[in-house]
Amino acid sequence: MLERCVACGREEFAADVWGRRPLLSRAAQLPRDFSDLLTPAMVDEIIAERGVRTPFVRMAREGTLVDRACFTRAGGFGAQMPDQLDPDGVLTQFAAGATIVLQGLHRFWPPIIDFVRGVTSAVGHPVQANAYITPPANRGFDPHYDVHDVFVLQVSGAKRWRVHEPVHRQPLADQPWTEHREAIAARAQDEPVIDEVLEPGDCLYLPRGWIHSAQAQGETSIHLTVGVAPFTGHDLAKAVIEALASEEELRASLPFGIAPVEAARAEPHARAVLDVLARLIAEKREQLGSLAGEALARQYLDLTRPAAVRPLATLDAIAALDVDSRLRLRDGLHASLGPGSPEKVVLRLPTGSVTFPAQCAPALREVLRGTPVTAGSLPGLDADDGLVVLRRLLREGVVVAL
Repeated sequence: MLERCVACGREEFAADVWGRRPLLSRAAQLPRDFSDLLTPAMVDEIIAERGVRTPFVRMAREGTLVDRACFTRAGGFGAQMPDQLDPDGVLTQFAAGATIVLQGLHRFWPPIIDFVRGVTSAVGHPVQANAYITPPANRGFDPHYDVHDVFVLQVSGAKRWRVHEPVHRQPLADQPWTEHREAIAARAQDEPVIDEVLEPGDCLYLPRGWIHSAQAQGETSIHLTVGVAPFTGHDLAKAVIEALASEEELRASLPFGIAPVEAARAEPHARAVLDVLARLIAEKREQLGSLAGEALARQYLDLTRPAAVRPLATLDAIAALDVDSRLRLRDGLHASLGPGSPEKVVLRLPTGSVTFPAQCAPALREVLRGTPVTAGSLPGLDADDGLVVLRRLLREGVVVAL
């Protein structure tokens, strides 16, 4: 999916663009537009017919969020949720110049679910998608930066984007732009790095920290913001510190009566702790690297999801399974195989594990390759045993029927 967003090859993007600089890709340089993902008619359907609730929607006008009471209400008989989107309220606020923000589209809008899953596979970091629908000649937000990278996909209408150099490079998730409000306002008065109108099918990539603002032109503008939350060295450093929680000398209390209201009181103890950290990191370098890697893997799995299973269709597939039924590994599912005992092998999944007889290991490795399989094609098993294994994998949500 990355090739739909950038007018350069994957390797060039990774080496020269990713996290370093903005990139504007025009529609003529990309394979196709984004009308398969979202259109004005689809936006109306989401607002009017999908029962969307907060926080999946918000509205903003000239840098200020609109009180959600202005565009939500209870769903009525049979759907008494108090914060369901009210199309009448949305119309009133939108007609008055407010931008509609549809948040988390990767969780409920099928075309974007598939698109975001593809982008996630390409970039290897957690990805989300929001839509911004702005009335003609209006803007939703003041100049600001995001704490994640973004791909701005112009769906319909046109929007003028002004991009300025960062005042705080590579911000972390807990370092929002509001901490630098005055510096951002001043930087926004400088000559922009990019001052361009995005037309339908154009895409703008912005690394986190780059200051930007956008204003719709003569008609309603719809764009998708595909946000990427990159893992950082700070994430790995935190994982190392957490791994060292097993060390008693780091868990020891600081001196009685320290009362560190002045930094000078804590400084010598901080230096002592740094010495301990340096020694432990040197002594346990390989072990800590492995533990930090495992922690980052868990964090990635917590922030991403595989393709959703369809429970009714899955039970039908189990009932209809025969030796010629073709199945494959569920998209986006990260699984691994490990020994359980001399007689058992363990299939590790994000939400648990499944144990199989050891002779199933070659068959499970074939499934994890991601190529289609049948009960009769699994190595090391006859067709009857293959059916037993595939039924179990279907029931556990590991494979899906083709």
